[in-house]
Amino acid sequence: MKNIQKAQSDLVNDTCNDCGSFVDVGAVIDEYDTVLDLELQGDNCEELANTVIEKAQQRFEGVTAQTLLEGQSAKVSLTFSFSAEKMIFQLENGL
Repeated sequence: MKNIQKAQSDLVNDTCNDCGSFVDVGAVIDEYDTVLDLELQGDNCEELANTVIEKAQQRFEGVTAQTLLEGQSAKVSLTFSFSAEKMIFQLENGL
């Protein structure tokens, strides 16, 4: 076990023989990862984009959004105040 611990990155804490590996949250979550980029397709992509933006802005205060429409494609960029808000929104909406 000591050799494994010496060989691993400082960001990883793999010390449990029974429950397996886990990483420190800070190694997975970047505090500056606050932008969620989505590409929506279809005839109703603009409507879908507006729905996603509305959900995000209702759920979290201070969310800003940019939309780029090109035919049947909409690119949406949502900027959250905190990376945790982005992750929560993705989990709640299956993104």
